[in-house]
Amino acid sequence: MDKKKLERYKPLKRELLMIDKQISRLEERREALPVVMGKVQSSDYNFPFTERRVSVPMLEPKEADKIDKDIAQKYARKCYVESKMNEVEEFIEDMPEGEVKRIFELYFLEGMTQSQVADIVALDRSRISRKICDYLENAHKAQN
Repeated sequence: MDKKKLERYKPLKRELLMIDKQISRLEERREALPVVMGKVQSSDYNFPFTERRVSVPMLEPKEADKIDKDIAQKYARKCYVESKMNEVEEFIEDMPEGEVKRIFELYFLEGMTQSQVADIVALDRSRISRKICDYLENAHKAQN
């Protein structure tokens, strides 16, 4: 895990909220679509191999298909964003308990500034930055 991936957590969190709002709006639009009578093919009840055309009520097909496609794309993006967020959360969750883990939680997950974190854990802002860099450096060396 590198610092860039960790710093992407906050924007991903905002994007996730935005995607949820977009999905809600698309679902509302889908519910508001007009119902039209559409023709479908079916088998005759008495003669199963004889095709017949039946009128059925349905949402306006072209617009409904477009909205369904957009919703599917949003859900796919949502899954991707959630997986990237989970990577960061798992990395921090697997850290040993202590001051450094608390710094990572506050800075990366809560989105606080280094100065705010420094006030909470009673250190200088520069020490916060140094602890983050040192831990990531050591974690990178341990992986190799």
